[in-house]
Amino acid sequence: MTLGLIALAVGPSLAAPRVLSLDQCADQYVLELSPRVAIVGLSPRADDADSRLRARAAGLPARRATLEAALAARPDVVLRTWGGDPRLVAALRARGVRVVSLDGAPDFGGIRADIRAAAAALQQQTAGEALIGRMDARLSTSKGAWRGASAAYLTPGGATAGPGTLPHAILTAAGMTNAETRPGFRLIPLERLAAHPPEAVVLGFFDTFQFIGDHWSVGRHRVLRRLADERAVARLPGELLSCADWSAAEAVAQLAKAAPR
Repeated sequence: MTLGLIALAVGPSLAAPRVLSLDQCADQYVLELSPRVAIVGLSPRADDADSRLRARAAGLPARRATLEAALAARPDVVLRTWGGDPRLVAALRARGVRVVSLDGAPDFGGIRADIRAAAAALQQQTAGEALIGRMDARLSTSKGAWRGASAAYLTPGGATAGPGTLPHAILTAAGMTNAETRPGFRLIPLERLAAHPPEAVVLGFFDTFQFIGDHWSVGRHRVLRRLADERAVARLPGELLSCADWSAAEAVAQLAKAAPR
């Protein structure tokens, strides 16, 4: 191999900025978009059960979100969503470290914007656009699959999600009508569900929650138990729901696959 070909082969990795992630959701962007050799640190939660790319985190350093740990990694770029308090961010910037904060917007438009912001910071714009293309292709294939059927999102703790949340974006992208019309996360309304049960129930985080089977907190109420037993159409794993990123499109695809034909 000539020197020119060697430069072409290794150039993108060598040119990529040294990157440190401050939280689990930023970890996903770093692991997906950055060359491995440029990753100087991930959050301690990078290998948690609800971290989708946890297998890729093996062998990479985990660093706490402290100034000492961050400076020791000598990053060119620090990527974050919710990790690192304002004092840490200010201290890093004062020392010349570029800190890029992703919005973590719980909708697919926001996810596209975050992918582009992360890809630009990591000098991986082509990879970022390819990732958006794969996400959008999956969404296009799944669009309208449930033909407007009403659905309730349910977690083991008895919470549901309305507009302005990632579960809402997932339900509607699959063609479902969210039974919860109030914005944000809240306890599921038992009386309304008993009187007007949705056509479908979508379970979330039941794979990572510490209580299972008869010991779920939600399962102690007969209305919710009956709904979950009779109308659950999908169990979305925590790794698809924990962070507002392209993994949500996989959740949409799983819902679409479960739609009646």
